[in-house]
Amino acid sequence: MNVEWRAATDRDLAFARELTCINMLRYYIEHDLRWQDEAFDVAWAGREHYMIMRGDQRVGFVSLSRDSRALYIRELQVAEADRRQGAGSWAIDQVLAIARRERRPALRLTVFENNPARALYERKGLQVVGTDACFLMMQRDIDRLPG
Repeated sequence: MNVEWRAATDRDLAFARELTCINMLRYYIEHDLRWQDEAFDVAWAGREHYMIMRGDQRVGFVSLSRDSRALYIRELQVAEADRRQGAGSWAIDQVLAIARRERRPALRLTVFENNPARALYERKGLQVVGTDACFLMMQRDIDRLPG
């Protein structure tokens, strides 16, 4: 697996919005939710983002936020053609490293209950700690991690 990441810029917004819509629209439809480009753009403005790169190609991105309780993965999107090649797993490892460096108590994320990405998150040590409508809240405590 040959990926790295770089800080995202405003020029990456359209790519990230389109990728997220492509990847998530079926879940929005299945759960009778409405996709809104404007809501994505507002959320983008308030978060930290990294583009997952293979060479000079964007294959995905990670969106993060923080509070005193946790580092949050708000989005982890990988293009369908690049899935199952380790990019998502690698990105989670990078986020875990950030959480350790920042001494955050936990890594948290929310995932649609029927999204197969849940299996990846569980392999990375995140556990379901709550539910909300069609979502699962998942968490991995950082203080239990080695290193």
